[in-house]
Amino acid sequence: MKEIKKYLESRIGDYSFYFEDLDGGYIYGYNENVCMVSAGCVKLPIAMAILKESEIGNISLNDKLTVSIDDKVSGNGIIHEFGEKEYTLIELLIAMLIQSDNTATNKLVDLVGMSKINSIFKEMDLKSTKLNRRVEKEKDVDSTIQNITSSYDLCLCWKHLYNSTYLSKENSSWVIRIMKKQQMKNKLAFYIGEEIKANIANKTGDLTGVENDTSFIQMPKGNFAFTMMSKGVPNDVYGIVTLAKSGKMMWDMIINSWN
Repeated sequence: MKEIKKYLESRIGDYSFYFEDLDGGYIYGYNENVCMVSAGCVKLPIAMAILKESEIGNISLNDKLTVSIDDKVSGNGIIHEFGEKEYTLIELLIAMLIQSDNTATNKLVDLVGMSKINSIFKEMDLKSTKLNRRVEKEKDVDSTIQNITSSYDLCLCWKHLYNSTYLSKENSSWVIRIMKKQQMKNKLAFYIGEEIKANIANKTGDLTGVENDTSFIQMPKGNFAFTMMSKGVPNDVYGIVTLAKSGKMMWDMIINSWN
């Protein structure tokens, strides 16, 4: 992992990453507790917060919400392309996790409340994660107000899911299964073979100057959490290439160093 740190120190921008072997206990971090702009990665802990609310009976995943014209926001997802329609909470969750749908995310956040979601983050021991605004394209909001998290916190989410230490085993397994279907695997997993990508659950995030990816990797050699975050990168291609090369180094280390 030192090779990744050395590589990042040669790149333009600020970076953080955290790696953990969830079976063997090996960890390595670089600026892992530094607060970074979360971008779409915050949707992973948001999903866990929504599921916790369903587990304690405050909401039901079969409840329905109407998405009106006024609810629609730009950016990721497809719901904003449809007319006014009713969706179950589970449908909104799936859209948020697989397509990173911003409209679905905001409907779920509005339902539970930003303050409540932030309190759930604290219950999960996410010390650097805070939801400060709804998720929308930068041009539609004050870009100085951002949602934040850290590489460590995002890996802790995967650790909670893997060990079922915050959500039920059923819900933890469901999130991992759904996140394996996440459509953006062009960052940390770019150089990983297609047959292995199917066993990677991940959530990406990007804004101007920001390229993030957090992943949970299941394979015969073990179960691993790996998150990389950036800010101040010159452009999206530069950031994506940096994450992809770092992911390849991480992958090569697992293949060559883990029994």
